[in-house]
Amino acid sequence: MEDPAALKEEGNTLFKAGDMQGAVCCYTKALKLTDSHADKAVLYRNRSACYLKLEEYSKAEADASKALDTDQGDVKARFRRAQAFQKLGRFDQAFLDAQRCAQLEPKNKAFQDLLRQLGAQIQQKSAQLNSTDARVQQMFSLLLDPSTKECDRQKAAQNLVVLSREEAGAEQIFRNDGVKLIQKLLQSKLEDVVLSALRTLVGLCTGHQSRTMAIVNELGMEQLCVVMGSGASSVSLAACHLLQVMFEALTEGMKREIRGKDELRSMLRHLLEMMPASNVSGPGRDSAINLLVKQVPRKSLKNPDNSLTLWVVDQGLKKILEVAGTVPEISEGPPLTDNSHMSCSVLLSKLYDDLKSDKERENFNKLCEEYVHRPGLDGKLRAIQTVSVLLQGPSDVGNRTLEMSGMMDAVISLCASEDVTHQQVAVEALIHAAGKAKRASFITANGVSLLKDLYKKSENDRIRVRALVGLCKLGSAGGTDFSMKQFAEGSTLKLAKQCRKWLCNETLPPTSRRWSVEGLAYLTFDADVKEDLVEDKNALLAMFDLAKSEDKTVLFAVGSTLVNCTNSYDVEKPDPQMVELAKYAKQHVPEEHPKDAPSYVEKRLVKLLEAGVVSALVCMVKQESPALTEACRECIARVFLALVERQEDRGTVVAQGGGKALIPLASDNTDAGKIKAAQALAKITITSNPEIAFPGERIYEVVRPLTSLLRLECTLLQNFEALMALTNLAGINDRLRQKIIKEKAVPKIEGYMFEEHDLVRASATECMCNLVLNTEVQKLYLATGNDRLKLLVLYSGEDDGRLRKAAAGTLAMLTAEHPELCARIPGTTTHWLEIVQALLLSEIPDLRHRGVVIVQNMIQAEKSLAEKLIESEALEILSVLAKGGDGMPDAVSKIAQNCLDKAMEYGIIRNREEKEKSSGTEP
Repeated sequence: MEDPAALKEEGNTLFKAGDMQGAVCCYTKALKLTDSHADKAVLYRNRSACYLKLEEYSKAEADASKALDTDQGDVKARFRRAQAFQKLGRFDQAFLDAQRCAQLEPKNKAFQDLLRQLGAQIQQKSAQLNSTDARVQQMFSLLLDPSTKECDRQKAAQNLVVLSREEAGAEQIFRNDGVKLIQKLLQSKLEDVVLSALRTLVGLCTGHQSRTMAIVNELGMEQLCVVMGSGASSVSLAACHLLQVMFEALTEGMKREIRGKDELRSMLRHLLEMMPASNVSGPGRDSAINLLVKQVPRKSLKNPDNSLTLWVVDQGLKKILEVAGTVPEISEGPPLTDNSHMSCSVLLSKLYDDLKSDKERENFNKLCEEYVHRPGLDGKLRAIQTVSVLLQGPSDVGNRTLEMSGMMDAVISLCASEDVTHQQVAVEALIHAAGKAKRASFITANGVSLLKDLYKKSENDRIRVRALVGLCKLGSAGGTDFSMKQFAEGSTLKLAKQCRKWLCNETLPPTSRRWSVEGLAYLTFDADVKEDLVEDKNALLAMFDLAKSEDKTVLFAVGSTLVNCTNSYDVEKPDPQMVELAKYAKQHVPEEHPKDAPSYVEKRLVKLLEAGVVSALVCMVKQESPALTEACRECIARVFLALVERQEDRGTVVAQGGGKALIPLASDNTDAGKIKAAQALAKITITSNPEIAFPGERIYEVVRPLTSLLRLECTLLQNFEALMALTNLAGINDRLRQKIIKEKAVPKIEGYMFEEHDLVRASATECMCNLVLNTEVQKLYLATGNDRLKLLVLYSGEDDGRLRKAAAGTLAMLTAEHPELCARIPGTTTHWLEIVQALLLSEIPDLRHRGVVIVQNMIQAEKSLAEKLIESEALEILSVLAKGGDGMPDAVSKIAQNCLDKAMEYGIIRNREEKEKSSGTEP
């Protein structure tokens, strides 16, 4: 449709039918096609009404304002804006609009009612503000007074934080010189006071651009960076969270306004200056890197503007490389944690991936090459350390720097150094290089003997464990292909045994034990190694303890090991005909290890659950670190999906917090990871009580991931499980049904009602059966010009018992709620009477019950319908059902009798008997 007027009428029809999304779509199309300002004003006003119904109040206010820009006297638009303002909590603006509406139409009751509501809300808010002033002053006095008792100070701090989370409280703190007082709190020597100050600032800044800009200007980024760079990790994390909230408030505000860009870059400049600063603590530096990871690269590659990344590369890449090239044991560089290098790798990878052109990537490469081109032994060590970090991040850049003249020779020569630190840096670089395709063949040819010598001859376990990982990497080059063995039979088992031994050795530093997990991540491609690992409970417990530790760099290694042990990686089964052709052509054919069969995998899953794998995964998800990359999240999601495969294990996973952990994995992950997490949520929701598995508000967060599985890209199994899960949720309460509607799932569910696969079609119809309890969904069936009712009638006559039950149940509920639908049933199909009679005659009690309810609804709706039914064989069937007996449920007999009673009340049955008598007495 290209006619704006027709689109507007179509929108109006959809609005009346309750299809708000459809109406919005029509009005939006019409707006693009019309040039008339008057017509646009009406369309904006109408779309505003839709947004009010959809509870999208900001959009409703924006559209109503656009309508008023054309016509200030448009009372409908002004009333809708007043309603939107009220829902947004902007009572003063709502009152002004409502007052103007009442002046234009003094006798309009709706305007008067809204004015009264707003008057009461404004008075209530004013009273709250007046009482809040005194509370704010009292809290600051207690916090700033050094003589305050510890318990009183803690209580005041907690109250201040709670108050800042409410808009009224946040505004009062801000207006009462709260920022200056908070500035004094930040200078306190007491950690809990500083923490309360930071958390209060989080409340003030959340979702508020103008307040955030004022706070940044008053406090200054220097002070916030000093707090974040302090030694206490809890303070550093709280300051990091505050800066994250500030960034979000500024970037969200920039979408609506031009302001905020300079402040944003100023904040980023301070973070980059923290990188090489020696007075910044290790945790503080990690927090700064984490912020850069989250704030600089584009959230979506569809956004063409990567100017922020280019600015950071030009202004700060070499500062980031200073951290990457620091060798803590020998250089006077900035203080680092065990996670700093991995965090740098993630940041560098994110920046490189955000570049758009070859020119931009060439500049990045050039800056890295300039940095690693350093003279002297210390310079070489820093260069090799930088290459290690690059190989774990943007590996193309790492490979290119490794190929620079003399770099590989330096790595090989330092492997033979007598200095343990020199050896360690070189061996680590060799290991990271071994994982990259370009260098693997060179290292396989030249590095295996070197690594074997280091493993056998070195007296230092730190070197031996790293050499072992290098051998593990090279030994697993064939992946899961059983026929591609790199080492002699039994060698991988020996390597794995040594890895497990070092993993359990608590005298080794955590960094060295972490390397043994790295080794297992490669060796567990071999099914024999998987079996040995899950049988070694001490090794599993040691690995899980490492996953919960402060060393975040182990996360991906643990995730990869568990993916291998649970066989939750994707395996494409080759076409049997292609396999035969490959054998004939003497081509290599991958072979599956006998111990990768489903029976073995199932036993391994049980062993992992018994060892406590769920609690380890839950702790991994909670980690706030760049090391928890999307690839790592995907690994965790894959393992969770494998763990909930068996129905009997789902309760264990839920009891240990697995359900809660899956929700963030379904939203922040790779595309594959989101689907795996969503499918795991679906399996849990199908067989567990969703209100127990996802208590409180969490149950509403499950709807979106489940809806995301209703796509053609997903498998039919994923579609089916999502529909089953949504059916369970839709049966709980109307708020959940409303949430499903808001996530635009209804059209998708309707689409699957036409699916060829019996189970998918039936599950979609069951989901709709629960959704029709909602008035908005009922309106879709009340609307004319569609075949929704016809589909239900036809499905009530299908052979598939499950589909018939769902369709007949939906029909029974709809006709009970809306008797006017009964009159439309005969118009759906000429076979409607046969379908209804078949339901009444069904041997399945549930279908029979649904059938008599539909008949009762039709008879009660209209006398003409009752006549059509009674004149058919339905009368005889109802008479038999009403007599009961032979295991007939009382409910069915009672409803059948009600139908007969109503027919007698209409006089249909009596009239028929009289006709028969009269016809019998005639000559």
